Amino acid sequence: MRLQSENMNDTNPKVESILIEMISKLTVSQRLAKTLSFSSAVLNLSKRAIYRANPGKSKSELDLIFVRLHYGDDLADKLKLFLQNKHKD
Repeated sequence: MRLQSENMNDTNPKVESILIEMISKLTVSQRLAKTLSFSSAVLNLSKRAIYRANPGKSKSELDLIFVRLHYGDDLADKLKLFLQNKHKD
């Protein structure tokens, strides 16, 4: 693996080398598990920040804000319309 230190990175190159070595020793399934865990943590932190910044909103409103922020207005608008139509049935 190539060091990222010369790019936008505030990690000390020695520390980065150690991290890369540790990651390279992991099995594919261990890497995947770590990636999925990290991804889940980031999603949860994002949702928690949205919920804290929008007190009084319903869960469905908060979920639409999440979709809008992460996936864009077009998808959020389509999801909102879909959910409105679904509740009419």
